[in-house]
Amino acid sequence: MSDAHDIVLIPGDGIGPEVTGAVVKVLDRAGAPLEYHRRVAGLAAIDAGKDVMPGETLDAVRQYKVALKGPCTTPVGKGFTSVNVQLRQKLNLYAAIRPVRSLEGVPTRYDHVDLVIVRENTEGLYSGVENEIIPGVVTTLKVATTEGTRRIAERAFRYVEKRGRQKLTVFHKANIMKITDGLFIDSVQAVHDERHPDVPVEMMIIDAGCMKLVQDPTKFDVLVMENFYGDVVSDLAAGLVGGLGVVPGANIGDEDAVFEAVHGSAPDIAGKGVANPLALLMSAVMMLNHLHETTGDGRCREAAAKIKHGYNAALADGQKTRDLGGDLGTLAFADAVIERLS
Repeated sequence: MSDAHDIVLIPGDGIGPEVTGAVVKVLDRAGAPLEYHRRVAGLAAIDAGKDVMPGETLDAVRQYKVALKGPCTTPVGKGFTSVNVQLRQKLNLYAAIRPVRSLEGVPTRYDHVDLVIVRENTEGLYSGVENEIIPGVVTTLKVATTEGTRRIAERAFRYVEKRGRQKLTVFHKANIMKITDGLFIDSVQAVHDERHPDVPVEMMIIDAGCMKLVQDPTKFDVLVMENFYGDVVSDLAAGLVGGLGVVPGANIGDEDAVFEAVHGSAPDIAGKGVANPLALLMSAVMMLNHLHETTGDGRCREAAAKIKHGYNAALADGQKTRDLGGDLGTLAFADAVIERLS
């Protein structure tokens, strides 16, 4: 396809190649104008004699600006740095965007959930700065900068405005971590006052916020928070709508963007053809919408709308994989979506 958009495709390992293959099949049938450049990461990279996060994979993302990534395994206890952490830090993907919404056909105890978590992705408690002071005494350093907190605030406010959302809620613990979280909420307030005064914003202590979130998630719209809080709360929120298998994810910076399934590589079911490709498919829809926003290519928006309609209709018709109570395999679910593209 001569006028296609070049993207990096990282199938990953475990169930990654299976769900990635299913997603590519749907993308192609939906007419998504994409040219795939395959690269490896995780165990697949190690098996190929490379580093867990090869430099050539990072270079490809820098070149093509957009990547679709399946789940990758980082070996535990062998000195490897997390694939995801390396991607975020080396490509400066400072904003993790996690939409969470209820899906027809996926019953949970909550109805009408529709919220978005914006997580700062490069600072906070996940900065990786740990030290042993003396034997038996260790510390970890929580990092917050004016630049980092202001740019995630700006990203969150712009998301509210561009997507027609209603308000922004800040989760924090500034009553205890007065300097670091104090800087975070001060930066959000300053960006609000200077650039986005028409967006309603509220500050909420995170423990109270989590209680309110499980009491009634419909009270929330877009939430922004530091790295560690965002990791915990985004998974908590996924549990409101059916788990990590039904929520997409994006890691976005000023230059590059990586869209990924946020669940694990599930090696116990790899190769069995039963993995649910929905999370990666939803992430691919986010990627297409991103391409439309950054390039103006209406074909990407049209393909995204077709695919979203397809998986919504499939789920509503009871076409589900085993993890959601159905009996479809990976490719059978992809075919059910393809049958409903419109």
